Amino acid sequence: MDIANLHAFITVAATGSFSRAAEQLCLTQPAVSKRITALEEQLGARLFDRIGRRVTLTEAGTLLRPRAEHILAELEDSRRAITNLKDTITGRLSIGTSHHIGLHRLPPVLRTFTSVCPEVELDLHFMDSEAACQAVERGDLELGIVTLPPAPSPVLHTTPVWNDPLSIVVSHKHPLATGKRHKAAELAGHTAILPARGTYTRELLEQAIAPLKINLRVGLSTNYLETIKMMVSVGLGWSILPQTMVDEDLCKLDIGDFQLQRTLGVIRHTARTQSNAARALVEQLAAQR
Repeated sequence: MDIANLHAFITVAATGSFSRAAEQLCLTQPAVSKRITALEEQLGARLFDRIGRRVTLTEAGTLLRPRAEHILAELEDSRRAITNLKDTITGRLSIGTSHHIGLHRLPPVLRTFTSVCPEVELDLHFMDSEAACQAVERGDLELGIVTLPPAPSPVLHTTPVWNDPLSIVVSHKHPLATGKRHKAAELAGHTAILPARGTYTRELLEQAIAPLKINLRVGLSTNYLETIKMMVSVGLGWSILPQTMVDEDLCKLDIGDFQLQRTLGVIRHTARTQSNAARALVEQLAAQR
């Protein structure tokens, strides 16, 4: 089975378009169509239905897709294993990371890494930590530099790098900004602005308040911590933010019975052969501990 044809099939399936697949593969649309036709002839089955401008997988195409992805992943893993026989640190390194880590933690690490390993091509994707974990688990990314999940998938290997203490914050004009110690139960009487449900930070908060029998009044939710910080600073409610983000625009509350901390670190798939570039970056990150 021709690998180029399989690659074209996966790209069309992922994009839902022959033209977009051609752009990604740097081919003409007729060339992509020719590869799909050759694959269909070899398998003796139609792989796509083309209705107007819509391209959808047939039953045969749906059956083939995960198997084709597995074949290509195995080939990529073999290439990486062979490359690792050499001492050179080169090639493409695909990484997923959150906006917060990308802004507040990664710059000095990547500055050092690129100076030490100039031949590595960094393929950096900014996304939620949860999405990065899923992408590493699927094999789409080699590494994730993320908020580590409270209960990681068994196929993910996690390496803690940074402890990230969290603080309850309000604006300086908020009723709770008294300078006195508060109990966590007092938060229930005020609107909260929190990370969205399903995020690891929200999960940590909900686990912490569960024993306290507190019902939170959530007014707004967003995955962007910088947006939460802005909304808190203008008085729209209280929130939980990393201590590294707390500045003169925010008032940190003293909640005596409520302490939270998350861990930031690296994830990789346990079944994936690490490239030399990935290994070098993980070592660079481990030096931050």
